[in-house]
Amino acid sequence: MNTDDIIRKMASRGLRITEQRRTLAKLFADTPGYLSPKDVYDYMGRFYPGLSFDTVYRNLRLLDELGVLEQVVFEDGVKFKLHCREHDHHHHLICLHCGKTYPLTHCPMEATVVPDDFVIVKHKFEVFGYCGACAKEEAAAADGR
Repeated sequence: MNTDDIIRKMASRGLRITEQRRTLAKLFADTPGYLSPKDVYDYMGRFYPGLSFDTVYRNLRLLDELGVLEQVVFEDGVKFKLHCREHDHHHHLICLHCGKTYPLTHCPMEATVVPDDFVIVKHKFEVFGYCGACAKEEAAAADGR
């Protein structure tokens, strides 16, 4: 998804396309990994002094609801990235070092025993670890210590 795709998606849902939203769209279109709300706030603040953190966070939530962004909870907090291009239901393997994601096409919900009186409305499943390149880098750093 590029900047224009993101802007079209916002406009199709009736959102006013401001310069701030254009900048936000470009930031995510140009960033391959995850960004924390603070990362986004710091970046946007360089162009729009006086922009509030609440405004940034509200727009991140809005883009998540529109399906433009994906939200993942890491140990150090919530982060967002551009929604991946997978169209079928899937989950992710996420590298903790570089942020690269791999689709996980098997859904663990299929094997989950759910009580009869529990109604599932949505679920998420992410697996965190290190991609091949980052695992090698970590091993090399450990050998050099």
